[in-house]
Amino acid sequence: MSDAAVASTLFGAFMVLTLALGLLAVRGKGEGGGLAEWSVGGRSLGTVFIWVLMAGEGYTSFSYLGAAGWGYNYGAPVLYVVAYMSCGYAVGYVVGPMLWAYARRHGLVSITDMVAHRFGRPWLGAAVAILVTVFLLPYIQLQITGMGVVVSTISYDAISLNWAYFIGFAVTTVFVVVSGLRGSAWVSVLKDVLVIVTLAFLAVYVPLHYFGGYGEFLGRLVEEKGAWLTLPGSGGSPYGTGWFATTTFLNALTVVIFPTTVAGYLGARNADVLRRNAMWLPAYNILLFVPMLLGMAALFVVPGLTGAESNLALLKLVVDSLPAWAVGVVGVAAALSSIVPMAVFMLVIGTMWGSSVLSLVPRWRGAGVQKAGSQVVVVVAGTVALVLTYGAPNTLVRLSLISYEGMAQLLPMLLVGLVWRRLSLVGAVCGLVVGVGVVCGLVFGGLDPVFGVNAGVVALGCNGVVAVGVTYLFPPDRDGRGDAEVLGRGHERA
Repeated sequence: MSDAAVASTLFGAFMVLTLALGLLAVRGKGEGGGLAEWSVGGRSLGTVFIWVLMAGEGYTSFSYLGAAGWGYNYGAPVLYVVAYMSCGYAVGYVVGPMLWAYARRHGLVSITDMVAHRFGRPWLGAAVAILVTVFLLPYIQLQITGMGVVVSTISYDAISLNWAYFIGFAVTTVFVVVSGLRGSAWVSVLKDVLVIVTLAFLAVYVPLHYFGGYGEFLGRLVEEKGAWLTLPGSGGSPYGTGWFATTTFLNALTVVIFPTTVAGYLGARNADVLRRNAMWLPAYNILLFVPMLLGMAALFVVPGLTGAESNLALLKLVVDSLPAWAVGVVGVAAALSSIVPMAVFMLVIGTMWGSSVLSLVPRWRGAGVQKAGSQVVVVVAGTVALVLTYGAPNTLVRLSLISYEGMAQLLPMLLVGLVWRRLSLVGAVCGLVVGVGVVCGLVFGGLDPVFGVNAGVVALGCNGVVAVGVTYLFPPDRDGRGDAEVLGRGHERA
Protein backbone atom coordinates (compact mmCIF):
# COMPACT_ATOMS: atom_id res chain seq x y z
CA MET A 1 0.00 0.00 0.00
CA SER A 2 1.10 3.56 -0.62
CA ASP A 3 1.96 5.84 2.29
CA ALA A 4 -1.27 7.80 1.71
CA ALA A 5 -3.37 4.63 1.80
CA VAL A 6 -1.73 3.37 5.01
CA ALA A 7 -2.12 6.64 6.90
CA SER A 8 -5.67 7.25 5.61
CA THR A 9 -6.80 3.71 6.45
CA LEU A 10 -5.46 4.02 9.98
CA PHE A 11 -7.18 7.39 10.36
CA GLY A 12 -10.51 5.98 9.09
CA ALA A 13 -10.33 3.04 11.50
CA PHE A 14 -9.87 5.37 14.47
CA MET A 15 -12.78 7.55 13.36
CA VAL A 16 -15.02 4.46 13.36
CA LEU A 17 -13.69 3.61 16.82
CA THR A 18 -14.50 7.15 17.97
CA LEU A 19 -18.14 6.84 16.89
CA ALA A 20 -18.35 3.38 18.49
CA LEU A 21 -17.09 4.77 21.80
CA GLY A 22 -19.71 7.50 21.65
CA LEU A 23 -22.45 4.90 21.23
CA LEU A 24 -21.08 2.71 24.02
CA ALA A 25 -20.87 5.67 26.38
CA VAL A 26 -24.61 6.31 26.29
CA ARG A 27 -25.84 2.74 25.95
CA GLY A 28 -28.68 2.33 28.40
CA LYS A 29 -28.39 5.95 29.58
CA GLY A 30 -28.93 8.38 26.74
CA GLU A 31 -32.21 7.06 25.37
CA GLY A 32 -34.48 8.03 28.23
CA GLY A 33 -32.40 10.93 29.47
CA GLY A 34 -33.40 14.52 29.00
CA LEU A 35 -31.31 17.62 28.42
CA ALA A 36 -29.29 17.22 31.64
CA GLU A 37 -28.21 13.67 30.74
CA TRP A 38 -27.16 14.70 27.23
CA SER A 39 -25.58 18.06 28.05
CA VAL A 40 -23.86 17.48 31.41
CA GLY A 41 -23.68 13.68 31.56
CA GLY A 42 -26.41 13.44 34.17
CA ARG A 43 -24.06 15.27 36.60
CA SER A 44 -22.45 11.89 37.34
CA LEU A 45 -18.90 11.94 35.92
CA GLY A 46 -16.10 10.99 38.28
CA THR A 47 -12.55 12.26 38.72
CA VAL A 48 -10.93 10.44 35.78
CA PHE A 49 -13.57 11.37 33.20
CA ILE A 50 -13.68 15.02 34.34
CA TRP A 51 -9.89 15.16 34.27
CA VAL A 52 -9.55 13.88 30.71
CA LEU A 53 -12.57 15.88 29.52
CA MET A 54 -11.32 19.20 30.86
CA ALA A 55 -7.76 18.47 29.77
CA GLY A 56 -9.15 17.70 26.31
CA GLU A 57 -10.83 21.08 26.11
CA GLY A 58 -7.51 22.78 26.74
CA TYR A 59 -5.54 20.58 24.35
CA THR A 60 -7.00 21.25 20.91
CA SER A 61 -5.68 21.23 17.36
CA PHE A 62 -4.10 24.58 18.33
CA SER A 63 -1.66 22.57 20.41
CA TYR A 64 -0.40 20.69 17.33
CA LEU A 65 -0.73 23.51 14.83
CA GLY A 66 -0.99 26.95 16.47
CA ALA A 67 1.39 26.33 19.39
CA ALA A 68 4.05 24.96 17.05
CA GLY A 69 3.34 27.83 14.64
CA TRP A 70 3.69 30.44 17.39
CA GLY A 71 6.90 28.79 18.55
CA TYR A 72 8.14 28.91 14.95
CA ASN A 73 7.16 32.56 14.40
CA TYR A 74 7.67 34.21 17.79
CA GLY A 75 9.14 31.81 20.33
CA ALA A 76 8.71 32.68 24.03
CA PRO A 77 5.35 34.56 23.81
CA VAL A 78 3.59 31.23 23.14
CA LEU A 79 4.27 30.26 26.76
CA TYR A 80 1.31 32.44 27.74
CA VAL A 81 -0.83 29.35 27.05
CA VAL A 82 0.90 27.36 29.78
CA ALA A 83 0.80 30.35 32.14
CA TYR A 84 -2.88 31.20 31.84
CA MET A 85 -4.12 27.62 31.88
CA SER A 86 -2.16 26.80 35.05
CA CYS A 87 -3.37 29.99 36.75
CA GLY A 88 -6.90 29.32 35.51
CA TYR A 89 -6.94 25.91 37.15
CA ALA A 90 -6.02 27.59 40.45
CA VAL A 91 -8.93 30.03 40.05
CA GLY A 92 -11.14 27.10 39.11
CA TYR A 93 -10.42 25.44 42.46
CA VAL A 94 -12.66 28.11 43.99
CA VAL A 95 -14.99 29.02 41.14
CA GLY A 96 -15.72 25.51 39.81
CA PRO A 97 -17.36 24.16 43.00
CA MET A 98 -19.35 27.39 43.39
CA LEU A 99 -20.79 27.16 39.87
CA TRP A 100 -21.41 23.42 40.28
CA ALA A 101 -23.30 23.94 43.54
CA TYR A 102 -25.36 26.83 42.15
CA ALA A 103 -26.34 24.90 39.02
CA ARG A 104 -27.16 21.72 40.93
CA ARG A 105 -29.26 23.54 43.52
CA HIS A 106 -31.40 25.21 40.87
CA GLY A 107 -31.35 22.55 38.13
CA LEU A 108 -29.31 24.62 35.65
CA VAL A 109 -27.23 23.29 32.73
CA SER A 110 -25.34 26.29 31.28
CA ILE A 111 -23.96 29.74 32.08
CA THR A 112 -26.94 31.33 30.33
CA ASP A 113 -29.25 29.52 32.75
CA MET A 114 -27.20 30.89 35.63
CA VAL A 115 -27.39 34.47 34.39
CA ALA A 116 -31.13 34.19 33.80
CA HIS A 117 -31.71 32.72 37.26
CA ARG A 118 -29.44 35.19 39.06
CA PHE A 119 -31.24 38.22 37.68
CA GLY A 120 -34.65 36.60 37.36
CA ARG A 121 -34.94 37.46 33.65
CA PRO A 122 -35.32 34.57 31.14
CA TRP A 123 -34.83 36.99 28.24
CA LEU A 124 -31.37 37.85 29.60
CA GLY A 125 -30.32 34.20 29.33
CA ALA A 126 -31.53 34.13 25.72
CA ALA A 127 -29.65 37.34 24.86
CA VAL A 128 -26.44 36.04 26.44
CA ALA A 129 -26.86 32.71 24.58
CA ILE A 130 -26.95 34.55 21.26
CA LEU A 131 -23.90 36.65 22.18
CA VAL A 132 -21.92 33.62 23.37
CA THR A 133 -22.82 31.72 20.19
CA VAL A 134 -21.17 34.49 18.16
CA PHE A 135 -18.04 34.08 20.28
CA LEU A 136 -18.03 30.26 20.08
CA LEU A 137 -18.72 29.76 16.37
CA PRO A 138 -15.17 30.83 15.45
CA TYR A 139 -13.82 28.07 17.68
CA ILE A 140 -15.88 25.48 15.83
CA GLN A 141 -14.65 26.87 12.52
CA LEU A 142 -11.05 26.87 13.71
CA GLN A 143 -11.32 23.24 14.85
CA ILE A 144 -12.87 22.27 11.48
CA THR A 145 -10.01 24.07 9.75
CA GLY A 146 -7.41 22.50 12.03
CA MET A 147 -8.76 18.99 11.53
CA GLY A 148 -8.96 19.57 7.79
CA VAL A 149 -5.32 20.59 7.65
CA VAL A 150 -4.31 17.56 9.73
CA VAL A 151 -6.29 15.07 7.60
CA SER A 152 -5.07 16.53 4.32
CA THR A 153 -1.45 16.59 5.50
CA ILE A 154 -1.30 13.06 6.95
CA SER A 155 -2.95 11.67 3.81
CA TYR A 156 -0.03 13.12 1.85
CA ASP A 157 -2.56 15.44 0.13
CA ALA A 158 -4.59 12.47 -1.18
CA ILE A 159 -7.62 13.92 0.66
CA SER A 160 -8.34 17.49 -0.39
CA LEU A 161 -8.86 20.22 2.20
CA ASN A 162 -12.53 20.61 1.24
CA TRP A 163 -13.24 16.92 1.83
CA ALA A 164 -11.16 16.97 4.99
CA TYR A 165 -13.27 19.86 6.35
CA PHE A 166 -16.45 17.91 5.66
CA ILE A 167 -15.10 14.75 7.29
CA GLY A 168 -14.30 16.69 10.46
CA PHE A 169 -17.76 18.26 10.53
CA ALA A 170 -19.61 15.01 9.81
CA VAL A 171 -17.79 12.85 12.38
CA THR A 172 -18.11 15.45 15.13
CA THR A 173 -21.76 16.27 14.46
CA VAL A 174 -22.89 12.64 14.46
CA PHE A 175 -20.78 11.95 17.51
CA VAL A 176 -22.07 14.84 19.65
CA VAL A 177 -25.74 14.47 18.67
CA VAL A 178 -25.68 10.81 19.64
CA SER A 179 -23.47 10.78 22.71
CA GLY A 180 -23.46 14.24 24.31
CA LEU A 181 -20.99 15.11 27.08
CA ARG A 182 -20.63 11.53 28.33
CA GLY A 183 -19.37 10.38 24.92
CA SER A 184 -16.89 13.27 24.78
CA ALA A 185 -15.49 12.15 28.12
CA TRP A 186 -15.07 8.56 26.89
CA VAL A 187 -13.33 9.62 23.68
CA SER A 188 -11.12 11.99 25.70
CA VAL A 189 -9.57 8.91 27.30
CA LEU A 190 -8.56 7.56 23.88
CA LYS A 191 -7.39 10.98 22.78
CA ASP A 192 -5.26 11.55 25.88
CA VAL A 193 -3.54 8.17 25.57
CA LEU A 194 -2.62 8.91 21.95
CA VAL A 195 -1.57 12.50 22.70
CA ILE A 196 0.69 11.49 25.60
CA VAL A 197 2.28 8.63 23.64
CA THR A 198 2.84 10.58 20.42
CA LEU A 199 4.18 13.73 22.07
CA ALA A 200 6.47 11.77 24.38
CA PHE A 201 7.83 9.97 21.32
CA LEU A 202 8.27 13.17 19.29
CA ALA A 203 9.94 14.95 22.21
CA VAL A 204 12.69 12.32 22.08
CA TYR A 205 12.72 11.46 18.37
CA VAL A 206 12.90 14.89 16.70
CA PRO A 207 15.97 16.26 18.57
CA LEU A 208 17.80 12.94 18.16
CA HIS A 209 16.89 12.48 14.49
CA TYR A 210 17.55 16.01 13.26
CA PHE A 211 20.19 17.33 15.68
CA GLY A 212 21.82 14.36 17.37
CA GLY A 213 20.41 15.21 20.78
CA TYR A 214 19.00 17.98 22.96
CA GLY A 215 22.40 19.47 23.69
CA GLU A 216 23.10 20.15 20.03
CA PHE A 217 19.55 21.37 19.37
CA LEU A 218 19.41 23.77 22.33
CA GLY A 219 22.96 24.94 21.64
CA ARG A 220 22.01 25.94 18.09
CA LEU A 221 18.81 27.55 19.37
CA VAL A 222 20.67 29.74 21.85
CA GLU A 223 23.44 30.60 19.40
CA GLU A 224 21.42 31.21 16.24
CA LYS A 225 17.87 32.00 17.40
CA GLY A 226 18.36 33.71 20.76
CA ALA A 227 15.54 36.20 20.10
CA TRP A 228 13.02 33.33 20.17
CA LEU A 229 13.91 32.60 23.82
CA THR A 230 13.04 35.98 25.37
CA LEU A 231 10.04 38.30 25.34
CA PRO A 232 8.79 39.85 23.12
CA GLY A 233 10.14 37.11 20.85
CA SER A 234 11.27 37.36 17.24
CA GLY A 235 10.33 39.45 14.26
CA GLY A 236 9.24 42.64 16.00
CA SER A 237 6.52 40.83 17.93
CA PRO A 238 4.18 43.11 19.93
CA TYR A 239 3.78 40.42 22.60
CA GLY A 240 6.07 41.74 25.32
CA THR A 241 6.02 41.39 29.09
CA GLY A 242 3.00 43.69 29.53
CA TRP A 243 0.96 41.73 27.03
CA PHE A 244 2.12 38.42 28.53
CA ALA A 245 1.13 39.41 32.07
CA THR A 246 -2.23 40.96 31.18
CA THR A 247 -3.18 38.13 28.82
CA THR A 248 -2.34 35.54 31.46
CA PHE A 249 -4.45 37.46 34.00
CA LEU A 250 -7.42 37.92 31.68
CA ASN A 251 -7.45 34.39 30.29
CA ALA A 252 -6.98 32.79 33.71
CA LEU A 253 -10.20 34.49 34.84
CA THR A 254 -12.05 33.91 31.58
CA VAL A 255 -11.28 30.20 31.23
CA VAL A 256 -13.23 29.40 34.42
CA ILE A 257 -16.45 30.84 32.97
CA PHE A 258 -15.86 29.67 29.41
CA PRO A 259 -19.01 27.69 28.51
CA THR A 260 -17.08 24.55 27.64
CA THR A 261 -15.21 24.66 30.96
CA VAL A 262 -18.47 25.16 32.83
CA ALA A 263 -19.95 22.15 30.98
CA GLY A 264 -17.12 20.11 32.49
CA TYR A 265 -17.83 21.55 35.94
CA LEU A 266 -21.52 20.74 35.74
CA GLY A 267 -20.88 17.17 34.63
CA ALA A 268 -19.02 16.35 37.84
CA ARG A 269 -20.46 13.94 40.41
CA ASN A 270 -19.60 16.30 43.28
CA ALA A 271 -17.59 19.41 44.08
CA ASP A 272 -14.62 17.44 45.45
CA VAL A 273 -14.06 15.99 41.98
CA LEU A 274 -13.50 19.53 40.72
CA ARG A 275 -11.12 20.41 43.54
CA ARG A 276 -9.01 17.31 42.88
CA ASN A 277 -8.96 18.09 39.17
CA ALA A 278 -7.86 21.67 39.79
CA MET A 279 -4.79 20.25 41.55
CA TRP A 280 -3.95 17.67 38.89
CA LEU A 281 -4.83 19.44 35.64
CA PRO A 282 -1.71 21.69 35.58
CA ALA A 283 0.38 18.52 35.15
CA TYR A 284 -1.20 18.11 31.70
CA ASN A 285 0.30 21.45 30.66
CA ILE A 286 3.74 19.83 30.56
CA LEU A 287 2.67 18.36 27.21
CA LEU A 288 2.22 21.84 25.77
CA PHE A 289 5.97 22.45 25.91
CA VAL A 290 6.56 19.74 23.30
CA PRO A 291 4.86 21.31 20.24
CA MET A 292 6.20 24.73 21.26
CA LEU A 293 9.76 23.40 21.39
CA LEU A 294 9.37 21.34 18.21
CA GLY A 295 8.02 24.41 16.44
CA MET A 296 11.34 26.09 17.18
CA ALA A 297 13.18 22.94 16.03
CA ALA A 298 11.41 23.32 12.69
CA LEU A 299 13.20 26.66 12.23
CA PHE A 300 16.31 24.69 11.29
CA VAL A 301 14.66 21.80 9.44
CA VAL A 302 12.01 23.59 7.33
CA PRO A 303 13.03 27.26 7.31
CA GLY A 304 11.12 29.92 5.46
CA LEU A 305 7.55 28.98 6.37
CA THR A 306 5.34 32.07 6.32
CA GLY A 307 1.73 32.91 7.13
CA ALA A 308 -0.58 29.93 7.61
CA GLU A 309 2.19 27.58 6.48
CA SER A 310 3.99 28.10 9.79
CA ASN A 311 1.16 26.22 11.53
CA LEU A 312 2.31 23.10 9.67
CA ALA A 313 5.78 23.24 11.22
CA LEU A 314 5.29 20.22 13.49
CA LEU A 315 3.38 18.13 10.95
CA LYS A 316 6.06 18.73 8.31
CA LEU A 317 8.67 17.26 10.67
CA VAL A 318 6.42 14.24 11.18
CA VAL A 319 5.53 13.62 7.52
CA ASP A 320 9.10 14.12 6.30
CA SER A 321 10.76 11.67 8.66
CA LEU A 322 8.33 9.02 9.99
CA PRO A 323 6.85 5.92 8.29
CA ALA A 324 3.24 6.17 7.11
CA TRP A 325 1.74 4.19 10.01
CA ALA A 326 3.43 6.51 12.54
CA VAL A 327 2.22 9.55 10.59
CA GLY A 328 -1.28 8.10 10.80
CA VAL A 329 -1.10 7.66 14.59
CA VAL A 330 0.16 11.22 15.12
CA GLY A 331 -2.56 12.46 12.77
CA VAL A 332 -5.25 10.60 14.71
CA ALA A 333 -4.06 12.17 17.97
CA ALA A 334 -4.14 15.62 16.36
CA ALA A 335 -7.57 14.96 14.80
CA LEU A 336 -9.06 13.80 18.11
CA SER A 337 -7.63 16.97 19.63
CA SER A 338 -10.00 18.77 17.26
CA ILE A 339 -12.99 16.46 17.62
CA VAL A 340 -13.26 16.49 21.43
CA PRO A 341 -13.22 20.28 21.94
CA MET A 342 -15.30 20.85 18.81
CA ALA A 343 -17.91 18.43 20.12
CA VAL A 344 -18.07 20.26 23.44
CA PHE A 345 -18.34 23.66 21.71
CA MET A 346 -21.24 22.40 19.61
CA LEU A 347 -22.82 20.72 22.62
CA VAL A 348 -22.64 23.93 24.65
CA ILE A 349 -24.27 26.00 21.91
CA GLY A 350 -27.08 23.45 21.59
CA THR A 351 -27.55 23.35 25.37
CA MET A 352 -27.70 27.15 25.71
CA TRP A 353 -30.28 27.46 22.98
CA GLY A 354 -32.33 24.54 24.25
CA SER A 355 -32.46 25.73 27.86
CA SER A 356 -32.42 29.53 27.43
CA VAL A 357 -33.78 30.41 23.98
CA LEU A 358 -36.18 27.65 22.89
CA SER A 359 -37.58 27.42 26.42
CA LEU A 360 -39.06 30.91 25.98
CA VAL A 361 -41.70 29.23 23.80
CA PRO A 362 -44.14 27.49 26.23
CA ARG A 363 -44.71 24.38 24.11
CA TRP A 364 -40.94 23.77 23.85
CA ARG A 365 -40.30 23.57 27.59
CA GLY A 366 -40.55 19.80 28.04
CA ALA A 367 -37.27 17.97 28.78
CA GLY A 368 -37.55 15.75 25.69
CA VAL A 369 -38.47 18.67 23.44
CA GLN A 370 -35.59 20.78 24.78
CA LYS A 371 -33.12 17.99 24.15
CA ALA A 372 -34.37 17.43 20.58
CA GLY A 373 -34.27 21.17 19.92
CA SER A 374 -30.73 21.36 21.30
CA GLN A 375 -29.61 18.55 19.00
CA VAL A 376 -31.08 20.37 15.99
CA VAL A 377 -29.21 23.53 17.03
CA VAL A 378 -25.97 21.51 17.17
CA VAL A 379 -26.43 20.47 13.54
CA VAL A 380 -27.32 24.02 12.49
CA ALA A 381 -24.35 25.58 14.32
CA GLY A 382 -21.92 23.06 12.85
CA THR A 383 -23.37 23.58 9.37
CA VAL A 384 -23.04 27.38 9.64
CA ALA A 385 -19.39 27.02 10.69
CA LEU A 386 -18.73 24.57 7.84
CA VAL A 387 -20.41 26.76 5.19
CA LEU A 388 -18.46 29.81 6.35
CA THR A 389 -15.26 27.74 6.34
CA TYR A 390 -15.85 27.13 2.64
CA GLY A 391 -17.39 30.43 1.61
CA ALA A 392 -16.10 33.18 3.89
CA PRO A 393 -13.27 31.86 6.09
CA ASN A 394 -11.98 35.31 6.95
CA THR A 395 -15.31 36.29 8.52
CA LEU A 396 -14.97 33.86 11.40
CA VAL A 397 -11.20 34.23 11.57
CA ARG A 398 -11.71 37.92 12.27
CA LEU A 399 -14.41 37.14 14.83
CA SER A 400 -12.02 34.73 16.53
CA LEU A 401 -9.81 37.71 17.38
CA ILE A 402 -12.38 38.85 19.93
CA SER A 403 -13.68 35.47 21.09
CA TYR A 404 -11.72 35.13 24.31
CA GLU A 405 -11.56 38.83 25.03
CA GLY A 406 -15.28 39.10 24.31
CA MET A 407 -16.14 36.17 26.61
CA ALA A 408 -14.19 37.94 29.35
CA GLN A 409 -16.83 40.66 29.40
CA LEU A 410 -19.26 38.20 31.03
CA LEU A 411 -17.11 38.07 34.17
CA PRO A 412 -18.88 40.90 36.07
CA MET A 413 -22.37 39.70 35.14
CA LEU A 414 -21.73 36.09 36.12
CA LEU A 415 -19.03 35.87 38.79
CA VAL A 416 -19.49 39.27 40.44
CA GLY A 417 -23.25 38.80 40.24
CA LEU A 418 -23.04 35.48 42.11
CA VAL A 419 -21.09 36.95 45.04
CA TRP A 420 -22.42 40.52 45.22
CA ARG A 421 -26.17 40.86 45.74
CA ARG A 422 -26.21 44.60 45.03
CA LEU A 423 -25.12 44.26 41.37
CA SER A 424 -28.18 45.31 39.42
CA LEU A 425 -29.59 44.04 36.16
CA VAL A 426 -29.18 47.45 34.52
CA GLY A 427 -25.62 47.78 35.78
CA ALA A 428 -24.62 44.32 34.60
CA VAL A 429 -26.16 44.80 31.15
CA CYS A 430 -24.66 48.28 30.68
CA GLY A 431 -21.24 46.98 31.70
CA LEU A 432 -21.49 44.08 29.25
CA VAL A 433 -22.53 46.34 26.37
CA VAL A 434 -19.69 48.78 27.06
CA GLY A 435 -17.12 45.99 27.48
CA VAL A 436 -18.06 44.24 24.24
CA GLY A 437 -18.17 47.58 22.40
CA VAL A 438 -14.73 48.62 23.64
CA VAL A 439 -13.07 45.29 22.86
CA CYS A 440 -14.57 45.21 19.34
CA GLY A 441 -13.43 48.77 18.69
CA LEU A 442 -9.89 48.13 19.90
CA VAL A 443 -9.39 44.78 18.20
CA PHE A 444 -10.96 45.62 14.86
CA GLY A 445 -9.32 49.04 14.96
CA GLY A 446 -5.90 47.38 15.11
CA LEU A 447 -5.20 48.69 18.62
CA ASP A 448 -4.61 45.37 20.36
CA PRO A 449 -2.34 45.36 22.36
CA VAL A 450 -3.04 48.85 23.75
CA PHE A 451 0.36 50.25 24.72
CA GLY A 452 1.50 46.69 25.31
CA VAL A 453 -1.62 45.70 27.32
CA ASN A 454 -4.20 43.13 26.21
CA ALA A 455 -7.24 44.98 24.84
CA GLY A 456 -9.57 42.63 26.72
CA VAL A 457 -8.20 43.85 30.06
CA VAL A 458 -8.86 47.47 29.07
CA ALA A 459 -12.41 46.56 28.02
CA LEU A 460 -13.00 44.56 31.21
CA GLY A 461 -11.88 47.54 33.28
CA CYS A 462 -14.40 49.78 31.49
CA ASN A 463 -17.03 47.07 31.91
CA GLY A 464 -16.47 46.84 35.67
CA VAL A 465 -16.47 50.60 36.21
CA VAL A 466 -19.73 51.02 34.29
CA ALA A 467 -21.40 48.04 35.99
CA VAL A 468 -20.56 49.29 39.49
CA GLY A 469 -21.26 52.94 38.66
CA VAL A 470 -24.69 52.28 37.14
CA THR A 471 -25.55 49.94 40.03
CA TYR A 472 -24.99 52.73 42.56
CA LEU A 473 -26.60 55.43 40.42
CA PHE A 474 -29.89 53.56 40.06
CA PRO A 475 -32.13 52.10 42.78
CA PRO A 476 -31.43 48.45 43.71
CA ASP A 477 -33.38 45.71 41.94
CA ARG A 478 -36.57 44.70 43.70
CA ASP A 479 -35.99 41.00 44.13
CA GLY A 480 -37.81 39.32 46.99
CA ARG A 481 -35.77 36.12 46.83
CA GLY A 482 -33.34 35.34 49.62
CA ASP A 483 -29.56 35.27 49.25
CA ALA A 484 -29.53 31.46 49.12
CA GLU A 485 -31.71 31.60 46.01
CA VAL A 486 -29.73 34.32 44.24
CA LEU A 487 -26.08 33.99 45.26
CA GLY A 488 -23.59 31.21 44.63
CA ARG A 489 -22.42 30.36 48.11
CA GLY A 490 -23.35 26.69 48.41
CA HIS A 491 -20.83 23.92 49.07
CA GLU A 492 -22.88 20.81 48.42
CA ARG A 493 -20.77 17.66 48.07
CA ALA A 494 -23.28 15.22 46.63
